[in-house]
Amino acid sequence: MKVIHWIKTHRYCLAGLYLFVFLLGFFLLEVFISEPKYILHCWIDDLIPFHEWFVLPYFLWYAWVPVFLIFFMIREKDSYLRLCFIMFAGATLALIIYFIWPNGLDLRREITSTNFCAEIVRFLRRIDPPCNVCPSIHVSSTVSIHKVIGHSPYFKENRKIKLLSWAVTLAICISTMFIKQHSIIDVVCGWIMTEVLSAAAYYRK
Repeated sequence: MKVIHWIKTHRYCLAGLYLFVFLLGFFLLEVFISEPKYILHCWIDDLIPFHEWFVLPYFLWYAWVPVFLIFFMIREKDSYLRLCFIMFAGATLALIIYFIWPNGLDLRREITSTNFCAEIVRFLRRIDPPCNVCPSIHVSSTVSIHKVIGHSPYFKENRKIKLLSWAVTLAICISTMFIKQHSIIDVVCGWIMTEVLSAAAYYRK
């Protein structure tokens, strides 16, 4: 009951429900556009080796993003709403781009390792086909968290959390390339998209 009462008195938190709208759109695209028409590739991709251990920071995303989304929802209304705008606007733009320009990758090669991380990557590849990749939502949402942490009054004097945010953001973004989930093109486009949306969200703050 306390949770329901809190939601009723903090209705701005309902902005997070857009996540379910996005997920519906994403899964529908996966169903109806399962084969990419445009294959992305950059020579830098060929210089980046596959390493299954990078799946650990990759999956850190599944804790890092929700934790800070909930944190800002509870502690900072303004930061939360800006985060919702940056992250969900970026995700929506990505879906529109995927629909208009169905893109994908051909970077995956057979995994010969048999360790725990290799098995996780195999599982990831079974559930996540290499299509609808540019711009990377994995990257854009991670950078969204980082940008909001950087502007947050709560963390204004907290240099440690800002450095941690930088480290985690870079680790997650780099991991997408080392496990061959994304091309550097996807990563750069996802990051730039979030920079633009962040500038719009904090314009004349």
